[in-house]
Amino acid sequence: MMDPQHARDLLAARREEVEKELAADTPRREDEEPDPFEAGDASVDLLETELAEAQIERLRDELAAIERAERRLAEGTYGLSVESGEPIPDGRLEVIPWAERTADEQARYEGQRG
Repeated sequence: MMDPQHARDLLAARREEVEKELAADTPRREDEEPDPFEAGDASVDLLETELAEAQIERLRDELAAIERAERRLAEGTYGLSVESGEPIPDGRLEVIPWAERTADEQARYEGQRG
């Protein structure tokens, strides 16, 4: 099982990265929306805005998952699947320290949601 301090360090480092990305990717304010009659290609601006909003949503979801992982770490359940209670391999936690399920469980979970 992964060393708790190492897990804290991994989570803290990723939290910092996500928070920096969120600060840099602030969405365009409504008063800054391009006028479709003046813009050269409003569809390009709209696509860029939608992509930026999707990125921000993904980062917020990841930040929430990091917070849940930090809670599990404090509760002593970090590294165990929230679904089955089975250990999540350290190799998976090294890459995705906020992982909530084993890789197989995550694939099934995403398949059910998709």
